[in-house]
Amino acid sequence: MRAARLIRMVLLLQSRPLMTAAQLAAELGVSERTITRDAQALSEAGVPVYADRGRSGGYRLVGGYRTGLTGLAQGEAEALFLSGLPGALREMGLADAASAARLKVSAALVPSLRDTPDAVARRFHLDAPGWFREPRTPELLPLFAEAVWGDRLVSAAYRPPSAAGEDRDAGPRAAPGEEGPGDVTRELAPYGLVLKAGVWYLCAAVTAAQDDAFRVYRIDRFRSAELLEERFRRDESFALPEFWEERAAQFARSLLRYEVTLRLTEAGAARLPHATDRGAAEEALATAPPPDAEGRVTARLAMESEEVALGQLLPLGPDAEVLAPPALRARLTAAARGLAELYGPDAGGASSGGAADGLRG
Repeated sequence: MRAARLIRMVLLLQSRPLMTAAQLAAELGVSERTITRDAQALSEAGVPVYADRGRSGGYRLVGGYRTGLTGLAQGEAEALFLSGLPGALREMGLADAASAARLKVSAALVPSLRDTPDAVARRFHLDAPGWFREPRTPELLPLFAEAVWGDRLVSAAYRPPSAAGEDRDAGPRAAPGEEGPGDVTRELAPYGLVLKAGVWYLCAAVTAAQDDAFRVYRIDRFRSAELLEERFRRDESFALPEFWEERAAQFARSLLRYEVTLRLTEAGAARLPHATDRGAAEEALATAPPPDAEGRVTARLAMESEEVALGQLLPLGPDAEVLAPPALRARLTAAARGLAELYGPDAGGASSGGAADGLRG
């Protein structure tokens, strides 16, 4: 442990002209007293670490000292390609490898380029998780990450969403191609990992399947997994970005099974893509007939469900009239009546019970 820390300390000093004891302690996760002892140990070993005293002092390497310990190990090189996703690196157990890789690259750069990674990090950041949802790291994610990197087979038990009894608020539902109801155990060839809106997915092939199709699994639905010694031969024609884009599009289309007929004002048509699924709204407007005599457009819109339609169309108010289905129109009518009672001139304020009943529809 100490030897690795001493190497990291040398690499840090090689990548920066001067570092205080506090800065080194923060980088290495030790106390300033430990930094003092480590600097003395390096000096005794022949590494020219020099301590500048005073308020603006710190530690530096003298005499143009350069270490040859800048070769990247395989794990460090792999982690370096993900260095723009610090949260994902932590979740996959690669944070330490990425830190070591960045140090080695920084130490190998000429002085004028050493501050470039820090300058980029100050200006650009990728925040993958969605709003209003606390991201949870799946316990088995590091195991699947190791399998993906090493082309290792995995034996895993999986619980599909239908068997888990999850509701709409539990997060993104399963993508097409996930296994059917009930716990299933499969031997999988893990091809890739995808982080979508804070949720981790595994793209894998089932070794016993006859169709050679790739499937998508949510990592947090795996009940157990075992990393096997056997490796699989990767299909070089498989391209993760293209596969995911196609599968995500299929998934989005599969959700839109509820059709609504709308009569929209010009303002309603303009707001529709912002209120509901943009692709479905644009398709509905593009295939709609010309406006009627009142300038309203009648469009057929694919939506996820009656409940989703109620929540997304109600904010459009009088700019979107639902013509069908009748059940949705009735719920919107009740909601509109409740709003009128709540905000009308004879409304009794927050204590009015009729408004609440109307909104519950």
